[in-house]
Amino acid sequence: MSSSSPSPTRKRALLIASLITLWYSSNIGVILLNKYLLSNYGFRFPIFLTMCHMTACALLSYASIVCLKLVPLQVIKSRPQFLKIGTLSVVFCASVVGGNVSLRYLPVSFNQAVGATTPFFTAMFAYLVTFKREAWITYAALIPVVTGVIIASGGEPSFHLFGFIMCISATAARAFKSVLQGVLLSSEGEKLNSMNLLLYMSPIAVVVLLPSTLVMEPEVLDVIIELGKEHKFMWLLLILNSATAYVANLSNFLVTKHTSALTLQVLGNAKGAVAVVISIMLFRNPVTVMGIGGYTITVLGVIACGEAKRRFK
Repeated sequence: MSSSSPSPTRKRALLIASLITLWYSSNIGVILLNKYLLSNYGFRFPIFLTMCHMTACALLSYASIVCLKLVPLQVIKSRPQFLKIGTLSVVFCASVVGGNVSLRYLPVSFNQAVGATTPFFTAMFAYLVTFKREAWITYAALIPVVTGVIIASGGEPSFHLFGFIMCISATAARAFKSVLQGVLLSSEGEKLNSMNLLLYMSPIAVVVLLPSTLVMEPEVLDVIIELGKEHKFMWLLLILNSATAYVANLSNFLVTKHTSALTLQVLGNAKGAVAVVISIMLFRNPVTVMGIGGYTITVLGVIACGEAKRRFK
């Protein structure tokens, strides 16, 4: 007699499918909401927006780790470990602020094309910081990654130099943070999983971003109060956007935990393409064959680079 309850394999497949759906919707959702707020909504405060994200990450990390115990709590054991986490937090801030600033000036499609060059910067920083060399074929695969972005830049109708510089800087900072994390928190006693790292990094980020907001965006409170009166859903949108930033981090952790880092890498390659298609449909930004061609070359280069690293470890 067959049981009506689902088998463990089916339950696991359902869990993984749900996590991947959550990962896609939160990761793409936060990019599109950032773009909508910063470009289409008149909310021109990328540093304040990043501070909102970090505040949500701090509060929700505390709730999920300390209160709900969704992830085991890892404690900071020494002052040097705290200083290392602080350093990572500053680099992390720079990458998020740079990405948000770039969205004020660049369409999501081009932002994603530039962001796809992360493996190039990771390989470069890994060599400069740790003298770690990859197989020659991995470096060869990075050529189309960079070439594609150069082609996409030439074919981008909405190209903005400052936006491009901020986007490249954000991508480089993101890669530098991942290399630095491997160096600073390499010993067994100091290793933290991504959720605990976020728990400690986000409050430090808020402390760094608060004076930066007051100095660089002094009119932020007046403007958002006016916008709040004009658009009654603005506060809800800001809270939703900040919460989505945390869910994107949580789903990253859970997808890696229940599948593998390789699965996350493959999903990441596809995410950029999905975000590009959705953003073009939503924001109607003009694209050219040259731009699409350049982005396609970059994505293929990233896939080839990942495959080369896996095969020639």
